[in-house]
Amino acid sequence: MTRKICLTILTLLLFGCKPGDMNFKICYDRIDGLKQGDRVLFEQSQIGSVTHILYMADGRYQVDVAIRKEFASAATKDSEFFIISDPQQKDKKAVEIIQAKKGGTALNDGAVVEGSAAKVSEVFDLFRDKLNKGINDLGKQFDQFLNDLKGLSESETVKKLEEELNRLGEEMQKSGNAVQDKIQKDVLPQIQKEIDRLREELRKFGREDEVKPLEDKMDKIKKI
Repeated sequence: MTRKICLTILTLLLFGCKPGDMNFKICYDRIDGLKQGDRVLFEQSQIGSVTHILYMADGRYQVDVAIRKEFASAATKDSEFFIISDPQQKDKKAVEIIQAKKGGTALNDGAVVEGSAAKVSEVFDLFRDKLNKGINDLGKQFDQFLNDLKGLSESETVKKLEEELNRLGEEMQKSGNAVQDKIQKDVLPQIQKEIDRLREELRKFGREDEVKPLEDKMDKIKKI
């Protein structure tokens, strides 16, 4: 029994993973110089490493990776697995995990997934363009929303703001960090100004409590 335990520990050490890691395999047509020991990145931080690379009989590569359990949610069925130049280690490669959308079904330990089939640069450019388009569309939608508020009564404005906050909350729940940052930094401050303006107008009539539900929704969104 002791010999078996020692062999298990030795195997884990050889392949660079530890008990408690989440392990899965990524299949690639090409690996562009990726090596065992190279880093696995998510949102620019290292969350694991490449533990083994196997050249298979069909001419493809199987890359074994191990990531820390606390980052298991980064690897989902909707995630993309790119091979990139390591941004912090010259002349080395890395596996970068990118989530096109937040959430999704997490991979099971030992799962086998497909890596990017196209050139990494082309796929990443397409992803970046799609993301930027989504952010730009969000900005246009909000500008239109602010324009629609002009000329409405206070009660109608409260209703419209509540609807917009519900929409933004849903958008943040399903979106990645870039869209969330856009909403937090650019959109929410403008909504807060509108709520403050509305509160002052309603205070003249003793109705300032009507904006309380809006403030509660703002607090919830800021915590997402």
